[in-house]
Amino acid sequence: MSTQDATEKRADAPAAPAEVEPADDLVTTRHTVRAAGRELAYTATAGRVVLRKEVLNDGKFDGHLPKAEVFVTTYTLDDADPTGRPVTFAFNGGPGSSSVWLHLGLFGPRRVLTGDAGNPLPPPYGLADNAETLLAHSDLVFIDPVSTGYSRTVKGEKPADYHGFQGDLESVGEIIRLWTSRHGRWMSPKFLAGESYGTLRAAALADHLQSRYGMYLNGLVLISAVLDMGTIRFTPGNDLPYALFLPTYAAIAHYHGRHGSRPLGEVVAEAVEYAERDYPWALARGARLSAEERAEAVRRVAALAGLSEDYVDRVNLRLEHIRFFTELLRDRRQVVGRMDGRFVGWDPDSGREHFTDDPSLQAIMGPYTAGLNHYVHNELEYRNDLPYEILTDRVQPWSYKEFEGAHVNVADKLADAMRANPHLRVHVGCGYHDGATPFAAAEHTMAGLAVPAELRDNIEFRYYHGGHMMYVHEPSRVQQSADIAEFLRSATPSS
Repeated sequence: MSTQDATEKRADAPAAPAEVEPADDLVTTRHTVRAAGRELAYTATAGRVVLRKEVLNDGKFDGHLPKAEVFVTTYTLDDADPTGRPVTFAFNGGPGSSSVWLHLGLFGPRRVLTGDAGNPLPPPYGLADNAETLLAHSDLVFIDPVSTGYSRTVKGEKPADYHGFQGDLESVGEIIRLWTSRHGRWMSPKFLAGESYGTLRAAALADHLQSRYGMYLNGLVLISAVLDMGTIRFTPGNDLPYALFLPTYAAIAHYHGRHGSRPLGEVVAEAVEYAERDYPWALARGARLSAEERAEAVRRVAALAGLSEDYVDRVNLRLEHIRFFTELLRDRRQVVGRMDGRFVGWDPDSGREHFTDDPSLQAIMGPYTAGLNHYVHNELEYRNDLPYEILTDRVQPWSYKEFEGAHVNVADKLADAMRANPHLRVHVGCGYHDGATPFAAAEHTMAGLAVPAELRDNIEFRYYHGGHMMYVHEPSRVQQSADIAEFLRSATPSS
């Protein structure tokens, strides 16, 4: 073939297809659910929203280029006045968790059926209408941060840019601003609801949304809260977590029969009193404790935590949480859950110091994964071949570079937001058997919040007999739904 023939052949070849720019792929469906004593007609919208960045080249504007696609599931009540109707933006934590837990466990119009501690349901599990859905009181927007759920960066962008405190904060904040603007909801009462790391995100977002966009909120719902990582991180020289976890240890020990017939409230009250006064003093004294003082501290900690005095003495009065979950039922060859200490499991090595897996997380991962994948594909009619990342470690290592040399703590950001917006209300929901974010740690952080005395009444605590996802416990789910609905009503201005 001559050079000319080859050139002509190449010229006749079809051109490569132009690369399609990412675009929103939202799917809308309509449904009904009976809740709050009436039939609710609502619209569900599921899909990915494209986030964009302003690009400058040599100081000149070069367009808004896509950077990430964030999966969002929205529920809006039909025939409701959007101006006076609240909207709640909800997310979970991890970091690395999708919003599936709050979505299908507590707030959404459909919920997963899982069973509970001691009575888990078998696969393939199931879904049911949620008669206590928060949709009866607020429109709902569930957000999956980048790399969770179906959310991903676009071609050429770095996922790691979103795997850290600030990148995560800004991207979730941008989704909230976009949704509010596109749906004409700037005049609606607005709430954030977060769980676990999502509470840290929510507290920081309250300040970020105010300072960056001038968006003031009506309230925060903080479920299994942690705003100061120093209260839950067992690091050398930091004795605070040992005291703050003790009331939770006592509650878990009570559930497993280590406190006989004593009421839970009595056991927890004793543990709280000791953890707030004598225990921190004993830990701080160290080698300066007399033999009698040390023996008394060992006795009290062992009795409250349901452990042997020998064990408490050998760990120098310091009960690290994974070691506790592994030790409590060692005589039964069982371990208890971190997310929910009511759950038990079996470890392949009953002599180890740290359990292999969290039995409470294992018990609910299957039902929530099956429920979400069925629900999104079959009921919301959203199609995507990507795996829905329920809880992923792909976001690790998570960057806290903004806090270098200090504990990760956003209590100051929440306090800033409350001082600037004295109408901002805060609801804190705690599980007695939550071994990941103990209730005493949340109480400790909130007690130190730098707000004037008159704003203290803006903060309320509610307690439940479940764990980290306390709504797995059915009586807790029903009560928590009612408590949060009442909180939204009380924090929403009268029309």
